[in-house]
Amino acid sequence: MEARILGRTGASVGVVGFGAWQIGADWSAVSEDDATAALEAAAAAGVTFYDTADVYGDGRSERFVGAFRKAHPGVFVATKMGRRAEQVHGNYSEANFLAWNDDSRERLGMDSLDLVQLHCPPASVYGDDAVFAALDAMVAEGRIRHYGVSVETCEEALAAIARPGVATVQIILNPFRQKPLERVLPAAADAGVGIVARVPLASGLLSGKYTDRTEFAADDHRNYNRRGDAFDVGETFAGVDYATGLEAVERLRPLVPEGMTMAQFALRWILDQPGVSVVIPGARNAEQAGANAAAASFAPLGADLHAEVRAVYDDLVRPQVHHRW
Repeated sequence: MEARILGRTGASVGVVGFGAWQIGADWSAVSEDDATAALEAAAAAGVTFYDTADVYGDGRSERFVGAFRKAHPGVFVATKMGRRAEQVHGNYSEANFLAWNDDSRERLGMDSLDLVQLHCPPASVYGDDAVFAALDAMVAEGRIRHYGVSVETCEEALAAIARPGVATVQIILNPFRQKPLERVLPAAADAGVGIVARVPLASGLLSGKYTDRTEFAADDHRNYNRRGDAFDVGETFAGVDYATGLEAVERLRPLVPEGMTMAQFALRWILDQPGVSVVIPGARNAEQAGANAAAASFAPLGADLHAEVRAVYDDLVRPQVHHRW
């Protein structure tokens, strides 16, 4: 698999990674056997970057990734912290960071974590020097090797990129969320900050497998977070109204080259964007993990296809999302 440098970490990682939210919680039940099989299939396909968080299944995802890493000690593991407490600025404190970090290191079985990302903190946190001084101290102590930020908005991403210690920014990027192409990706490239593209399939919409009759389980965020009742609505279907997303998918479907699935088309679109370090699709089984990794083997899509994807975005999606995130 093609490898790219992950921003200021200096690490070389495969361009398709593994997003481990799905094996933790909020995507309907995934068994331990299926989670393990998905992780192993990703490794067999050349995936070297694994992204998790302390709140995915209340540590379940980190435990799965930790057990997997024990068998594959060369992989790069990124986790996140910050969502275990009420989302107020004051909870982003050194004391909480140390406690959360201790828990993650135990679950992952790592003395020093490769990358720890603040998990979509309140906007005011980005301007707090004390927060980033605490993270710098954790690096100096050896608790973590690098730190980054997972963001909701482009303005938050730009604020994070301006911080000299921030190694990576994780942001939603897919054919339904194109605003980061305007300023965030160029700014990250100029600063040497890595871009981790999350929600790459718009919560599965860009797999092309859903219809207006699809039903999601009660414990699936695509059911309970349609209006943002649980967390930022931009995390569910990338913030696009479900019916509009289905319409956009049908507009995109004829563009998919022969031999490529729609999901692979969406992942390849992301990989074609200058400045992207790694994309992190989730997978609930080995088949999905292998298919995701295979997206890296396809050639770039070409200017004509990119222009057509942009036209679908401009016509249907831009009015709903571009001004919000």
